Amino acid sequence: MNRTKIAFVASLTLVLALAVTSCSKQEEAKLEKTAATAAAEVKAKAEAGVKAAEAAVAEREAHEAAIDAYIYAYPLVTMEITRRVITNVEGPVGSKAPMGQFARLRNYPAVDDHSVTAPNADTLYTSGWFDVSKEPWIVSIPDMKDRYYLFPMLDAWTNVFQVPGKRTTGTKAQTYAITGPGWSGTLPAGVTEYKSPTAMVWILGRIYCNGTPEDYKAVHALQDKVTAVPLSAYGKPYTPVPSKVDPMAEMKASPRDQVNAMDGSAYFKLAAELMKANPPGPDDPAMVAKLAKIGIVPGQDFDAAKLDPVVAKGIAAAAKPAQGKIEGYLKESMVTGDAKLENGWLYFKNTGLYGAGYRNRAMITWYGLGANRPQDAIYPVAEGPDILKKFSGGQKYVMHFNKGEMPPAQAFWSVVMYDKDYFFVPNPINRYTVSSRTKFKTNADGSVDVYVQHDSPGKDKEANWLPAPADAFVLMMRLYWPKEQAPSILDGSWKPPHVKEVS
Repeated sequence: MNRTKIAFVASLTLVLALAVTSCSKQEEAKLEKTAATAAAEVKAKAEAGVKAAEAAVAEREAHEAAIDAYIYAYPLVTMEITRRVITNVEGPVGSKAPMGQFARLRNYPAVDDHSVTAPNADTLYTSGWFDVSKEPWIVSIPDMKDRYYLFPMLDAWTNVFQVPGKRTTGTKAQTYAITGPGWSGTLPAGVTEYKSPTAMVWILGRIYCNGTPEDYKAVHALQDKVTAVPLSAYGKPYTPVPSKVDPMAEMKASPRDQVNAMDGSAYFKLAAELMKANPPGPDDPAMVAKLAKIGIVPGQDFDAAKLDPVVAKGIAAAAKPAQGKIEGYLKESMVTGDAKLENGWLYFKNTGLYGAGYRNRAMITWYGLGANRPQDAIYPVAEGPDILKKFSGGQKYVMHFNKGEMPPAQAFWSVVMYDKDYFFVPNPINRYTVSSRTKFKTNADGSVDVYVQHDSPGKDKEANWLPAPADAFVLMMRLYWPKEQAPSILDGSWKPPHVKEVS
């Protein structure tokens, strides 16, 4: 091979080598680019997964915090909706009255009155709602002439912050100034100050009445002497400011149904607004910190639209599970110690003053808004002959009291029939309760049998008949001013009798 051919072959080999090298580098670059793209995609997916996981955790945490916040605020929101319903009238009528005026119930609550759950048929209510944010209100109670009464004063969170009555202050004439948070000033001579921790105050006064025409008349005269005026009008002629009715207000649905129908956003918006004048209490710092995590700050407006969408989603879904927890706490409270179960009767000792017992407070609001302190009243509740079985109007039951073992109360006692929603039950003899004033027909040994059933047990037994509805029902026993010495329900030395199913 001559030199020319050798040079050509060498050049060709070099060109081919360079071409191969170039292709390899291009392929390598392409592979590197592909690998980089894949790595970026993997990284992006991983980051998206992390963000999704973080969002899920944030939503769950917001949801759980919102459930706790819902339970915490339930009494406050329920009080407000109840106030709106009860005060949306031009003047006092029946169980309703405008703000700053007393409603004087002249008869036991009507069977179709669903404004307050678990009403009683032992006392006549004298109740009123007051706003003490601007100035104190002066409440005067007449000489009750040794008659049993109590005028519990509830703050916006349902705590009974004061309770004048026969047990605590006697039955002579009394005058009180209810002052709001932060108020300071001078009160007239002879006026005792009761400081409310909130601007909203509900006075849910009860005066014992035996239900006869003569006693109705006597109690009516006492009710008419119960007065309330703002401090600026005390000792002067006073005419309440005319009240305007809100025609758009919901007046048919019960307050509880209205609250339970609110979505999370509307519920917390109202709660935040109410907390401006009705601040959290001294036991609430931990809860206040939890509220802040979901955008609820006492004293400030709440707007779910301004929240992180994940947090807003958690809040929106909180209402129904929170309501389930509130309703379900009736049985759970036996484990926590807030309740006792005796012979099928569940009753609570931690009422009226709740501290940080938020679930207990919400549950009491759910079943019986306006509960008293235990020293004033204990309310055993029975939903069935035992905790595993419900009462039904299709069955017959007997509640047996041994001789000398009627409920030990210094004021009075009663057993009230409610439907499953804790309202009175219509019946042919218009009897909703048996009580310490019932003229029972006793057995030969001095004991008493109370017949709890839908149909009459027979004319010879109707004196002891507590009529039940055709379907599910609930019994509530009331012991007003329960005895503290044995036998006493307060220390467990007296227990409510078992309501037994009979054939």
